[in-house]
Amino acid sequence: MFARVLLAAALISAPLALTAADWTQYGGDSSRSFFIDRDSGLDKHSASKLKLRWKSKLENVSKELNSLTVPVVSGKYAVVAGSNDELYALDASSGAVIWHRHLEALPNTLPKADWLCPNALTATPVIDAEKQVVHALASDGRLYSMRLQTGEDLQPPREFVPPFAKTWSLNLFKGVIYTPTSQACNKVRSAIYAINAEGGGASRQFQAMHTYGAGIWGRAGVAIDEEGTVFAGTGDGIFDPKSSQYPNTILAVNGSTLQLKDYFTPKNYAWIAKKDLDMGNTSPIVFPYGKKELVAASGKLGVIWLLDAKCMGGDDHMTPLYASPVLANDSASYYAKGFWGAFATRLDKKGKRWLYAPAWGPKTEQTKFKRTNGDAQSGSIMAFQVTGPDTKPELRPMWQSADMAVPAPPVVVNDVVFALSDGDNTDQNDANARLLASSFRAEHPRGHAVVYA
Repeated sequence: MFARVLLAAALISAPLALTAADWTQYGGDSSRSFFIDRDSGLDKHSASKLKLRWKSKLENVSKELNSLTVPVVSGKYAVVAGSNDELYALDASSGAVIWHRHLEALPNTLPKADWLCPNALTATPVIDAEKQVVHALASDGRLYSMRLQTGEDLQPPREFVPPFAKTWSLNLFKGVIYTPTSQACNKVRSAIYAINAEGGGASRQFQAMHTYGAGIWGRAGVAIDEEGTVFAGTGDGIFDPKSSQYPNTILAVNGSTLQLKDYFTPKNYAWIAKKDLDMGNTSPIVFPYGKKELVAASGKLGVIWLLDAKCMGGDDHMTPLYASPVLANDSASYYAKGFWGAFATRLDKKGKRWLYAPAWGPKTEQTKFKRTNGDAQSGSIMAFQVTGPDTKPELRPMWQSADMAVPAPPVVVNDVVFALSDGDNTDQNDANARLLASSFRAEHPRGHAVVYA
């Protein structure tokens, strides 16, 4: 099978492909802000004039629900990885292939892959723009570090995570690369892994569970604040902090030692687990607000929490600064409802802090936005202003986008929110409650992939 990457995809995931600026990792930066405020030539006047500039056909074997990662960009280089351990560097202006490498992964002797465990390259690469190095994580768990201009190895591939674990977007912060694992693929427990980008020493890990569960499977992986604290959201499992079991929890981990610093767990964690409304499907985001750093987190439950990055859940680890009402999952559905993927945030020219959330399914009837754009039953981007003092912040619903089928994490460029309605089929079962194969869902999409501004 072949996969095709379009400029529209680069625009959503790496908007600076249109300029000579950098978008070097998923979300644009280590905090996963998905925001850029530079003279990129994109604003509310030019956005309506965007046109397809190029398309490039890339050879890659799709594996289960995985094909191409989002592009990461430094200067003229746009780097895209493929599920079959392919790595391409494209000219961001023309789409021409500058170089291509097949990462030689170790033989896969595992049982047949499935929709949760594709035994594939799944982590978005990261670029060190200063050193002009691209780092990519192959399916066998080895980290490749290559010259951005040529794809030449700077050192032999190194063991980073166990082979054929399910990994997510790489995060590079002060010379260290981080990624989480999830969903017990190849019997790998959920954990946060770290390794020195330039070599020297083995990888380190913090396990979110010592049994299976607590998957960290938000698309953005982990978020990191300016002090190097690593934040991650976990999925279902048996909560027992005395035994170092942290499911349905937002973790704060020391980035240097990978020791737990703090955590927040909702008081209704048992009900969340019972209903399979886990928080591992959405990556947290961290941003300054007043004199504090806030962490915004959510999950399938459809509630957004605002947390103090230095005191996540108070003395009991269960008291957030703010908890919204249910915003996007009245039916408490365990799939295709609530918030998925990752948020975006922006500080506007008046100093107001905004939060943008990809909601799957309709908003709740109780939520009133100042502005809506039709009846968004399939999904939407929801926009909130963070208001109030930093000791007691709140989210004020401001606007809701038009109807979008399975919206991906948005990207904010200056004063424009770019969003992708990817049209996926999210059904997990047929009318007779039989599990649908990922190939069936891929062959029966709910709609086209559409870019909105």
